[in-house]
Amino acid sequence: MKISEDAARANHERIVAKASELFRARGFDGVAIGDVMKAAGFTHGGFYNHFASKDDLAAGAVGHAFAQMAAVRAQTPDIKVLLSLYLSEAARRAPAKSCPAAALAGDVARAPKPVRTAFAAGLEDMVTSVSAALRGSRGSTEDDRTRAINLVAKMVGGLALSRALPDSDPLAREVLQAVLSGALDDAAG
Repeated sequence: MKISEDAARANHERIVAKASELFRARGFDGVAIGDVMKAAGFTHGGFYNHFASKDDLAAGAVGHAFAQMAAVRAQTPDIKVLLSLYLSEAARRAPAKSCPAAALAGDVARAPKPVRTAFAAGLEDMVTSVSAALRGSRGSTEDDRTRAINLVAKMVGGLALSRALPDSDPLAREVLQAVLSGALDDAAG
């Protein structure tokens, strides 16, 4: 039985959304196509009705994850609040729901060009929105983009390093706190 275009689009979006969460939580190699399809409520066999390959799905999932984070940033225009949310214990404990840059940078570095291109577009958007938040905090300067790139690198690196440590290790929280403190100082300019 053939489904409508709207239903097919909704199914496609549901698969991408589930893949986005699974990939951020477990990495590209830690997730099989069957895992994604099962999480989305479908059988493995339907995958190729929606995607040419797992890499095609990964590119869409990365784009989806960055779009989710862009929506969060858009609702958090104050740079201090944005930094505090990003570099929080809640974000540390929820890789499937938070920034794909911190969760997937290592995987993306070894991924094919379409995945890297989707990641680059998402990271560019992140830099642009952080730059805009910096302007909102104290007026525009010529070096806003450089400062934004610096902050984004600190944010992503701090969150990724904190996640790499065991939950019981006090260094995990110290990393978040130290990076947040430095990032807030940098944002104040």
